[in-house]
Amino acid sequence: MTIRNILTAVALAAGSLCASAASPVEAVFTVLPKMHCENCENKIKSNLRFEKGVKGVETSIADQEVTVKYDPDKTTEEKLAEAFSKIGYKATLCHNDAEESDSENEAAPQAPEE
Repeated sequence: MTIRNILTAVALAAGSLCASAASPVEAVFTVLPKMHCENCENKIKSNLRFEKGVKGVETSIADQEVTVKYDPDKTTEEKLAEAFSKIGYKATLCHNDAEESDSENEAAPQAPEE
């Protein structure tokens, strides 16, 4: 095999691995004690980003919400809530996009069978 063929095979294998990875799920938490400053936000962001499976963390002091994007194959909402407790917060799950899409599917009217 030539180097070009080997590189092509490696690129195709890497592409298929990326394509098979689960798409990130988004979960929204509220925390106690409430976030009241930028230091609170930074504490949460800097600690949660090291949890296995976490892809991104966004905080909102105005809404008192923490949005976590994560790989559902690597972690769960329960494990994320435990991660909050490690840094002194009690996290409560508000909603996640998987639950929303499930409830949208359930709420959609079904066509009658003929």
